[in-house]
Order: sequence, then C-alpha cells, then structure tokens
Amino acid sequence: MPRRALRTTTGLIGLVLILAAVALAIVGPVFWDSEATRIDAADINAPASGEHWFGTDGLGRDVFARTMVAARLSLTLAVLATLLGVGAGVLLGALPTVLGRRGARLVTTLVELLLAFPGLILAMFLAVVSGLGARGAVLGIGCATAPGFARLTQTMAASVAGSDYLAAAKVLGVGRTRRLTRYVLPNIAEPLILGFTVTLGQSLLALAGLSFLGLGVQAPTYDWGRLVGEGMPGIFVSPLTALGPALAICIAAIGFTLFGEGLSQAASGRAVVRWRAEPTDPKAVPPVPAGTADTAGADDKAVDEKAVLDVRDLTVTFPGGVRPVRGVSFTVRPGQVIGIVGESGSGKSLTAAAIAGLVPHPGAVGATRLEIAGADPRALGPAERRRLLGTKLALVFQDPMSALNPALRVGTQLAEVVTTHRGAGRTAARKSVVAGLGQVALPDPERRVRQYPHEYSGGMRQRAVIAMGLMAEPDVIVADEPTTALDVTVQRQILALLGEVTGGAGRGLS
Repeated sequence: MPRRALRTTTGLIGLVLILAAVALAIVGPVFWDSEATRIDAADINAPASGEHWFGTDGLGRDVFARTMVAARLSLTLAVLATLLGVGAGVLLGALPTVLGRRGARLVTTLVELLLAFPGLILAMFLAVVSGLGARGAVLGIGCATAPGFARLTQTMAASVAGSDYLAAAKVLGVGRTRRLTRYVLPNIAEPLILGFTVTLGQSLLALAGLSFLGLGVQAPTYDWGRLVGEGMPGIFVSPLTALGPALAICIAAIGFTLFGEGLSQAASGRAVVRWRAEPTDPKAVPPVPAGTADTAGADDKAVDEKAVLDVRDLTVTFPGGVRPVRGVSFTVRPGQVIGIVGESGSGKSLTAAAIAGLVPHPGAVGATRLEIAGADPRALGPAERRRLLGTKLALVFQDPMSALNPALRVGTQLAEVVTTHRGAGRTAARKSVVAGLGQVALPDPERRVRQYPHEYSGGMRQRAVIAMGLMAEPDVIVADEPTTALDVTVQRQILALLGEVTGGAGRGLS
C-alpha cells in the first residue's frame, strides 16, 4: 500500500513534506541551537530582516532559528501522543471481540461515555489535572484521541468477530491475546494505519493549540505552538514572528494529512485495471500448450465483423513475471455460447475480469485484439469505456449475494442501471425493473422489487443478477460460473434461463 500511495500526487507530496519535517527535526538543533538560545539585548522584538528572517523575540533571540530547533520537540510530542491514543484506542476497540458478553458490554459502554465528551475539552482537562507541561499535553491529547480510534477499531473488529476462522481458533483453545494479535488485528490493520497517519497531523495541531493557550510546553523549553503564542503580541508589528512557526505547523500537519489521503486512495484503487494498449510481445509470453489457449474462432485471424466479443492473445500479468492468463483467444458471435473449461485456479475468472476491465491492481492486461461490440475499450476515454462496458457487456458473478448490495432494495439496484446508462426517469426505470424481473421468470416481480437481497433465495438472487445484467440490453453476457453456489435443480433452471435470454435476443454468452 505505501508504494501505491507514492503513485498518487497527494501521497507523494505528503511524503515529501513529512520527510522535510523529519529532516528538520534531526538537523535543526545541530545547526541552529546556538543561534536560538543567544540573547541580544540590542535586537529585542526586531521585525523580519535579512539577518533575522522571522524577526526576534522579547529577549532578542532569532525566531527562525527557534522555529527550526522546535521541530524536534513538536514532532516528537505529536508522535508520542498519537502512539498513546492509537494504542489505547485499538486495545479498547478490539477487546470486545475476544472478551465475554459482560466484559464486551463494559468496554463498549466505557468507549461510548468517553465519546460523549468533546475531544479538546477532555484534552485540556487532563492536561491541567496531570500537570502543565509536555507530559500533561501528551497525556491529554492521547486520551482524547483514544475513544475515536476505539470506535473505529470496534467497528472494523465486528466484521471479523463472526468469521469462521476466529470461531475455529476459539474451539482449538487459542488464548485471547493470541486471537487478538494473530486473528483480529492483522485483518483490520489497513484502516488503522490510514487513521494513524491522519491522527499524527491532528495531534500536532492539538498540541500546538495547548501550548498556545499555555497548557502545553512550558518555558524554558518551547515548541511551535508556544512560539506562536509568544509572537502574537507583536503580530501587527512583525507578523512573521507568529506566522513563521504557524506556517511550520501547517506544512507538517498538511504533510501527514496528504500522505494519509494518498494511502486511502491507494487502498480504494485496487480494482482499477491497467490496460496495455500495445500488443503483447510474443517473445515475452511463455509458449502455450497446443489446444489449451484457443477456443472457437481462434484460428480465424481476420477481423470478424459480426462478432460481439473478439479476444486475441489475452494476457494478464502481475509483478514478478506471473502470468495466470497467457495467450487466450476466442470469438463470440450473436446467439453463440462459448465455454471456457479449466481446473480451479487456471484463470477462468481472471479472464472474465480482464474482459470487463476488473483486474485488480497491480495486474496489467494485454491483448493483440480486444473488441466488445466492435469497439476496443483500451482506445476509449474513461467515460466512453464505462458506457461501453456498462451497456454492451453484462457480467454475472459466481456469488449473487456479494454482487447485490445488502443495504439497498433489489429494485433500486436494478433501476440504477437504466437511470445511469439510458437516462430513464424514476417511473420508467421501475417499469423496466419489473419487466426485467419478469423476463428472468422471477415470481411476483411487483413485490420483489421492494425486497432486499436477504429476502431472496439463492436461485432468486442469481436470477436478479442476470436481470441486472440484461437491463441495459447488452450484446454479450460473460457468466463467471453462475451456478457454483446453487443446488443441481436451480443450476438447471439458471442454465436454461441463460440459454433463453441468449438465443432469443441474439446475444453472445461466454
């Protein structure tokens, strides 16, 4: 994920700012310490100049030098406060997963009570109670951060709590600590890392605020927040005396926030396919055994103008030279059914994903020819590609429950297809949905459009997914083992249904 974050503009800028702040924290006290502590009675409260870039303070000390030196303490306190808050929050949030019912309820109630208090007020209260100074400020910010992180961890851990592997670990007698560190936390680490990065910037701002109010770092030590407070009385005479340290706070906080945003973009961008527009280099592709790569139409190298799907030398490559799909070629004509047969893990689902542009990052798709309804999606812009894949191609997944959003009614999800790609209004979309569910022989479609996916049986959900694919009247249907999770009777019905919707309308099926 960090490498993917560096491929985003925000992540790269954020990392550069963070590295600059860290470098300043390392070398600042080495180069500017003597200048920062030197008192010059003849240069008290001097405005910004070539000799003193940010001016001087009430004792004639150079504010720019003090800003450079203060970077180490400011960043150190921010990291300590964040580690304290994240550590306590993760522990409180994950404990209910491994505790009994009473213990889980007690921890959850504690988190809810802490969330009821405003974070800044709680931080100020704890800072005063524990004693003014850096230690009290770190304790206050850390404790104020913990409840929010606990809620985040609790929400993420709840998705793991009901998993079979965690139940199996409990049956095997795995201890609570090991279940927590081995089974729960690794599976929710990604959003916690994102939150940690953003929280660093927030902690830096909060600590600066406490020091500005006199509740944080105390003299003779100083951080950026204290420097801002010391420069405020003369801000109209020498603005940079206060704005200089404030600018340092902003740059460091923005750096942490941007890097966290970059991590978030990288985490959410896994389903973005990387197209290789150029033809696949035949020399780079390992030889394919005869009879295993080509299917119907592969021997005909001329362009088939009637084909609704034309694939030649399709290759999917992952870093390290891994090619699970190598040199696959086939042609699907209107009304034709093409089946791809192979053992588990041979790349059948990945082939379907490559055609639909759904190969997960960092996979790269290459092909000498890839045409859907006569158009090459690699040659189109993002908007045109979405329209082509959304209207000319329908993809039916293996698991209909994961293909349908459990939080939305089935009718709403099917209507989204026609409203997005055909611009239909609400009334017209509803009529199309009812007709579509009736087309796949779903009983009582008027009532079914108002139901949620969990109210459907397995066969009904698969019929609904097929209906969703047919809403935009596609030219070709790519069915990725659509009967895997169904019993044999329903399997036969679904296969018969696919045959009807394919042959009757002249669609291709793969």
